[in-house]
Amino acid sequence: MLHVVEHPLIKHKLTIMRKKETGPKEFRELLREITLLITYEATRHIEVYEIEVETPLEKTKGYYINDKDIVVIPILRAGLGMVDGILELLPNASVGHIGIYRDPVTLKAVDYYFKTPKLHDKSEIFILDPMLATGVSAIDAIGKVKELGGKRITFISLIASPEGVKALEEAHPDVDIYTASLDRELNDHGYILPGLGDAGDRLFRTK
Repeated sequence: MLHVVEHPLIKHKLTIMRKKETGPKEFRELLREITLLITYEATRHIEVYEIEVETPLEKTKGYYINDKDIVVIPILRAGLGMVDGILELLPNASVGHIGIYRDPVTLKAVDYYFKTPKLHDKSEIFILDPMLATGVSAIDAIGKVKELGGKRITFISLIASPEGVKALEEAHPDVDIYTASLDRELNDHGYILPGLGDAGDRLFRTK
């Protein structure tokens, strides 16, 4: 299911990210901030456990999250820019990495790195990639995580295309998708329009 997180702060920050004049320092900071805001919504389903605590006045019932069950997996390289946004809220989460790039000619996924923590039935897994374009990388990454036993999977992006959302929902209908914006379409080269360009290049100033 697709969830577009509507919030004035997200809209404001995303508009600055879209501007071609925005440099890598500000781009990184904004990506971290928007990821944090999306994470607030994307973690509503996480299980909480009851605990008794003592205030300065009396004992009372409280709740806690076992964030050691949280696994954050960025898709390299642009997904790295989203990790700190989640870790600010869930500092004890484990972090894996999946290296996938999209072949510019065939637009197919090419894997080059895969390392994750041990996954189990209670693992709450968040796969991160700023751009859900064709959906090829996301579909491939989620498939590999499922092969390792991952069941509770959420995909978080900054911007998504209708084509990418449709492909991901068809391939993995059990995975919730959270994004800040559903943009208009893909161009002939697989880039999201209006989009914000190549997120990895803008993060790391590689072009």
